[in-house]
Amino acid sequence: MPTLQELEEIVVQVRRDIVRMVHKVDSGHPGGSLGCTEFFVALYYEVMELKEKFSMDGIGEDIFFLSNGHISPVFYSVLARKGYFPVKELNTFRLLNSRLQGHPTTHEGLPGVRIASGSLGQGMSVAIGAAQAKKLNGDKHLIYSLHGDGELQEGQNWEAIMYAGSKKVDNLIATIDRNGQQIDGATEDVMSLGDVGEKFRVFGWDVIELKEGNDLNAIINAMKEAKSRTGKGKPVCIVMHTIMGNGVDFMMYTHAWHGKAPNDEQLASALAQNSETIGDY
Repeated sequence: MPTLQELEEIVVQVRRDIVRMVHKVDSGHPGGSLGCTEFFVALYYEVMELKEKFSMDGIGEDIFFLSNGHISPVFYSVLARKGYFPVKELNTFRLLNSRLQGHPTTHEGLPGVRIASGSLGQGMSVAIGAAQAKKLNGDKHLIYSLHGDGELQEGQNWEAIMYAGSKKVDNLIATIDRNGQQIDGATEDVMSLGDVGEKFRVFGWDVIELKEGNDLNAIINAMKEAKSRTGKGKPVCIVMHTIMGNGVDFMMYTHAWHGKAPNDEQLASALAQNSETIGDY
């Protein structure tokens, strides 16, 4: 297992990957990607039990589903850094015929990607189905998923959340990226979500509030706590409070960088704030 310092170095390198990818093609979603960088590094390097070789069926290992697929830059970077595919392939992000499209898809056969995501609101249903399949197969491993808070404005989520609580899908850990921002502004201005954790509780979920969603150690501890609560008759939800654009000062705390690429000067500033640690692609 990497040390906490080594994980922090990976986080910084992933931030560099994110801003470089979206800058090259002048397209993509850096804000949410940067806000979830620590989460992805913790999940893939410390929390999940994974096989060395990727297989679509995911039998005998934990599985992760990204529901808010527009934050593909952080997903691709961590998959590459973890060895799912060559790091140099990050250079093809959003190009024609690339396996690294703006939203993850499956027909390109990119290792690590099991569902197409980007049409928001669907990942919860997929995660629940996979969790129930694990149970039917006698597989004790867990399903993890990530969802945006603005994404919870999609109604399909709440059908799925109600179903999971009712059917006691207790091998599922769903994390909500509670950054309070979405493409058109603050989530509370667009459509107030209220107390997200309490909503999950009344639907029959066990809920963990993670206030420090950009602190690696806090994330690891919260994920381990969530894991300890599985198998007890309730699905588990982590409400993870993050900062959109974390790690790049001019992108932080604003929806403006939800789906906008930095120009040359802004890229230089972002990279200066995140020095190369384990090697650029």
